[in-house]
Order: sequence, then structure tokens, then C-alpha cells
Amino acid sequence: MLRINQILGFGAGGVTAVSYMSATGGTITTDGNYKVHTFTASGTFTPTIGSAGDGDFVEYLVIAGGASGGNQHGAGGGAGGYRTATGFTVSDAGLTVTVGAGGAAKGAVANGSGQKGASGSNSVFSSITSAGGGGGGSYSPSGSSDVAGVAGGSGGGGGNNAVASSVASRAGGAGNTPSTTPVQGYAGGNGISTNISNSSGGGGGSSGVGLNATVADDQGGGGGPGTASSINGSAVTRAGGGGGGNYANHTASPGGSGGGGIGGRHNGAGAAGAGTVNTGSGGGGAGAFGVASAAGGSGLVIVRYQFQA
Repeated sequence: MLRINQILGFGAGGVTAVSYMSATGGTITTDGNYKVHTFTASGTFTPTIGSAGDGDFVEYLVIAGGASGGNQHGAGGGAGGYRTATGFTVSDAGLTVTVGAGGAAKGAVANGSGQKGASGSNSVFSSITSAGGGGGGSYSPSGSSDVAGVAGGSGGGGGNNAVASSVASRAGGAGNTPSTTPVQGYAGGNGISTNISNSSGGGGGSSGVGLNATVADDQGGGGGPGTASSINGSAVTRAGGGGGGNYANHTASPGGSGGGGIGGRHNGAGAAGAGTVNTGSGGGGAGAFGVASAAGGSGLVIVRYQFQA
């Protein structure tokens, strides 16, 4: 049974009915006593608020675009930053919604010409910004700056090189950049480089780090896991990291749960997989030279509020 103060308000003039919010923008669905506005492209959320404390706050989920993987047995792209909270106060004014694009795939290159993946774009709801995922690193015979993973909402995995002294350059990019509380994403895994192994790390996910590449079987690292949310009425996992590319022809490295793309296999034996659209997931790193990496998935913004008792 509903409590009386959920239905009625008491003011100087006596008993007044509580009013709830209405709003426009995005694709609108109903979940019980709640309206859910889903934005798969940029737009405006325009609320008409109700009673203070009852009809002036929303719940949000803001996921940035995921990054693409690097090419030439490159690393997986990081997932877009993932931010969600309840009790966000709004007023009678249109609020900007920006849905970030996923990072574009990197095309095939000649041997020794690796390129790190493209970072995803930020997503925004009002004053809340989620950072785009960091691009995955790639291969360089000289240990160039294209090896290391890029920092982002979740970091890109680390690539690999032929310079034994450049171990630090093979590190995955940092997650949760810029810093937020709670954390919006995690770091990418590290790549490896030995005389027999040149595979790359997985991209970070919204719930955990990307995995390191392994020396024993020359396997690229898997993408970090995504995060489940029931904001639209049913549990959906999103924002997983992309899998790292394999130098050898082994099983494809898995993408992180929630839409992360698989890593590519050596010399085109298996193509890298793209991050799933509107999940902010990272794309997989390429196999060896001569094949492309995969794009990151675009982001998403969802807003939820009570519209009736």
C-alpha cells in the first residue's frame, strides 16, 4: 500500500496533490510507474518538473564511445566511460544530450608501420560527462609512441615492440581519466614482446581491467568486463573492452562482456570484431600487418524518472 505522503502533499493552503515529471526527447518507453528516455543519438531532454522532492529528479546512465583497436597485432580499444546515478535534480529547462561516437577502425598497414587505435568521443548529459575510451596500442620495431595504450574512460590495451628495453611502452592506458567518483572505467592490459611473442593487451572495461597478453602461448589479452544496468527495466550489460590481437594463429582473444569486439588473429586468419553499437564497447586489435583493426561502439544516454504513483 502506498504511504499517504507518497500521494499527498501538505502546504499552507491544506492538502495538495503531488505532481510528477513529464519530459520530451529521445525514444520514450514505460516501465511501471517510470518513463525511460533512451538517446542513441544526440538531442535534448526537456523536463516539465512536478513537486519538489517528487517530480524534480532523475536517474541517468551516460556511456561514452568505445575506442578502436590498434593495427598490426594491435591491442584492444578501451570501453567508453560509464557513469550512472540516481537523484539528479533537474529544472524546467532543456538539457543537452551528446552521444559519443566510437573510434574509427585503423586500416591495414605495411609491416613495421603500426598505428594505435582511435579514442572514442565523450558522451554528455547536462553537467555529467563520460570520457571516450582510449585507443589500443600497436606494434613498432623501434618502440615508438604508438605502442602504449591510450588513457580514457577505460584505457586501451598496450601494444608490442622489438626493443627489449622499452617494456614500459607496452603498458595499457589508464582508465577513469579524467578522474570521477565512482570510477567510470579501468586500465587496459599490457602487451608482450620477446623473440617469439608479439601480442597485445585487451582494452579496459567499465567493471574491470583488460587482460595482459601471455608469453607462454603468444595469446592476446581479453577485454575487460562491462557493467549491467536495469535502468530501462531489464538488466543489460554494456561497455566491455576490446580483445587484443594475436601475433600467432591462436584462438581469438575475447572481447569483454557487454559488447567488446574480439581480437584479430595472425595474418588475417580471423578478423577483429567491432564494439557493439550503443554500448560504448571497445573494438578488437588487428592480427598481423596487412589487416585492419575494428571500430569501437557508439555510446548511449538513458534518463529515467517517475511519472505516476
